[in-house]
Amino acid sequence: MKALQVSRSVPKLGMARLASAVSPLAAAKLGPLAYTTVDEPELPGPGWHRVHTRLAGICGSDLSLVEGHASLYFDDVVSFPFVPGHEVVGELDDGTRVILEPVLGHEARGFAPPFEGAAPGDGDDYSHLSTGALEPGIQTGFCCSTGGGWAPTFVAHESQLHRIGDMPDERAVLVEPFAGGIHAALLAAPVVAARQDTTRPAVVAVLGAGTMGLAAIAGLRRYVPDVEIIVGARYPHQQMLAKAYGADVVVGPDGLQRAVRRATGCHLIGDHLSSGAHVTIDAVGTSATVADSLRITRPRGRVVLLGMPAEVTVDLTGLWHRETELKGAYTYGTEHLPDGRTARTFDLAIETATAVEAERLLSATYPLSDHVDAIAHAATAGRRGAVKIAFDMRTGDT
Repeated sequence: MKALQVSRSVPKLGMARLASAVSPLAAAKLGPLAYTTVDEPELPGPGWHRVHTRLAGICGSDLSLVEGHASLYFDDVVSFPFVPGHEVVGELDDGTRVILEPVLGHEARGFAPPFEGAAPGDGDDYSHLSTGALEPGIQTGFCCSTGGGWAPTFVAHESQLHRIGDMPDERAVLVEPFAGGIHAALLAAPVVAARQDTTRPAVVAVLGAGTMGLAAIAGLRRYVPDVEIIVGARYPHQQMLAKAYGADVVVGPDGLQRAVRRATGCHLIGDHLSSGAHVTIDAVGTSATVADSLRITRPRGRVVLLGMPAEVTVDLTGLWHRETELKGAYTYGTEHLPDGRTARTFDLAIETATAVEAERLLSATYPLSDHVDAIAHAATAGRRGAVKIAFDMRTGDT
């Protein structure tokens, strides 16, 4: 079958990194991603299904890889060559439509789950990522044993699949990023609940309003009560969507510090606020945005890294002095909600995607054969008035 495949080529990764500084189009042409013929992956064993892709999204981690910016950290938890694609809605051989929960958890690799009813992302030992029945891979889309959604067909374990009934494909393909955003939003909840002053709402700042930032905003509004959400969004359409998804105040990125200062009534000392947001969710993940997040978060507050940061250079003196907590937000699992309920993040994401009509974030789709244009569109989505770009394989014309 014809699919998009990433090979382990240091020269191509280097060329992509250099080219990305000039043009995403050039990076897509010169980098490690190729439209080529690949074998359909074999079913690894009982409990596995063949999934036929309908829509597969392009996310920020995919772009980092294609543009040569992926961290060397992943070298030992991926296996080459692999077919990318982890934001997927597809169908099984019997026509049942499913959403993929892409983390290759304990059960997919032939191990017992860490607890009864565990989601694939649960557990505090990651040794299974490079052991067990499969080649190394943190997720479907980064493992040569399973394939990925940027192909007409891949394989997935029963523990990874969510049957979706009549949910539109265009909504279903947004569930995975919504799960990631909701997971980050719920990491704000313990700090909000523990705040000393409960006479007024806690302040949660969100830096960035692409797909993940918008998902975090929707998650905060739906599952974390009594918060004032202040968002820094670069583009007009992002600002409009942030407001629609529940933000109380939306400003440009340069106005975020001022907006947080106004909401909390604090002072500016040097380039840090004297107090600030109880929690800041960084949905971008660059040196500049991590530094900005630390500046606007109050002492003993929490910064949640939702955007994958890769290599950053940040002065951490303020983090040390202010006892700020820096918290990663990788994927999803089992959540403990403020109302005492326990739920899997994907179930919350399905609820939320329906409530906010997440399909309006899907801006354009492409066949796999037009991958260069698709990657370039995704890399420049914000300034082109777009949010999510996806590959469409429903017509059979890849």
